[in-house]
Amino acid sequence: MHFATWKSGFGELRPLIHLLLPLCVHWIAEEMTVSVLVDVITNALCPGNPTCPQAIYFNGTEQTVVGIFKMVVLPLLGQLADEYGRKPLLLLTVSTSIFPFALLVWDQSKGFIYAYYVLRAISKILSQGSIFFISVAYAADLVQESRRAAVFGWITGLCSASHVIGNMLARFLPEKYIFVVSIVLLIFCPIYMYFFLHETVKPVPRSDEQLNCLSRMINVLNRRFRTMRDAAEIVINNPTLRSITYVSFFQELGMTGITSVLMFYLKAVFGFDKNQNSEILMLVGIGSIFTQMLVLPLINPLIGEEAILCLAILASVAYALFYGLAWAAWVAFLAASFKVVYVLARPAIYAIVSKASSSSNQGKAQGFVAGVESIASLLSPLAMSPLTSWFISSDAPFDCKGFSIVCASICLVISLWHGCCLLKAKGRENEEDDIEEPLLNDA
Repeated sequence: MHFATWKSGFGELRPLIHLLLPLCVHWIAEEMTVSVLVDVITNALCPGNPTCPQAIYFNGTEQTVVGIFKMVVLPLLGQLADEYGRKPLLLLTVSTSIFPFALLVWDQSKGFIYAYYVLRAISKILSQGSIFFISVAYAADLVQESRRAAVFGWITGLCSASHVIGNMLARFLPEKYIFVVSIVLLIFCPIYMYFFLHETVKPVPRSDEQLNCLSRMINVLNRRFRTMRDAAEIVINNPTLRSITYVSFFQELGMTGITSVLMFYLKAVFGFDKNQNSEILMLVGIGSIFTQMLVLPLINPLIGEEAILCLAILASVAYALFYGLAWAAWVAFLAASFKVVYVLARPAIYAIVSKASSSSNQGKAQGFVAGVESIASLLSPLAMSPLTSWFISSDAPFDCKGFSIVCASICLVISLWHGCCLLKAKGRENEEDDIEEPLLNDA
């Protein structure tokens, strides 16, 4: 039975092939640049200095700016995807990564690194998080509710597989070719989507075409405000959506803070270079493929999305603590192994939000939760960047170079507590259903 569930999840991917193929290529293109970017940025901003506090601060500033704008942009993109279709929004979001990486193909001097940060911030505002939740809304249009968790697991598993391929390319390609290959792949994605991706939403007919420009603009602003208010009411008035929003906020607060400094922390403390970064990312990616594409569809019918979410967040707490307290390079590889379980949090969150939302509000609900997560991604670098720079420097008050990552684990513990509350509420609902079922049968 469970194998049939797993197989059905695979079968549901067939209508999504023209979505998943360009997305996989996009993820490969982006991931192959991750491990080499640390070296490129450090060499440009701090030649000869592996700790490079400037790079950590720039990274934190970029993350903060992105978080500020994503609070508004992500819910807006979700609304537009519900009203005007998934395809135009996907074309926009997957195209934005082309421009910042094109700069690094041209030149990798300090001035171009500054320009890269500006363009990359704009790209992340439009695409970071939005590509995933719009894709999830697209999938929800085509997949039955009972099978969405398995399909979302396959989608995130394909993302992990793409990350493995991207890291393999980064590991074996010469550094001077990495950004060139990445640009070619990034350009392929929107071209393929434009010609082959089919729309699943009928666009809303416009009734203001006869109005002048000012009146039309006022109508658009009023409509956007009403839609954003409606999206907030949908989430706030739904106990499940409200709880999952708390879970997502604290989980993102902790994990974004760790991710924003992790590569620089490993380089400063253990001397990790491009090759070691690629190896650790491949380790995570290979394990994540197995858990998301094979384990998740099998265990989801047994324990449900809420239990999977709690298990994943518990693994993220261990992930943070092992990284923060790492006393040798091999401990970093051990810590990375916990992410193999943690990655199940994302498809579980998508499935919970999708099931708690109506078919006409998929984009609004997913976008609102993503917008709340962006608030967390705004706040975490404000503390993590200076704290990490302080504790990896010689001026640290005590010897714990990963102290900032240990602090981030507190946010993950809070997220776990909210996840347990959600699991407990789900258990009560199931008990009530079990009590009511015999009464209905007797009637």
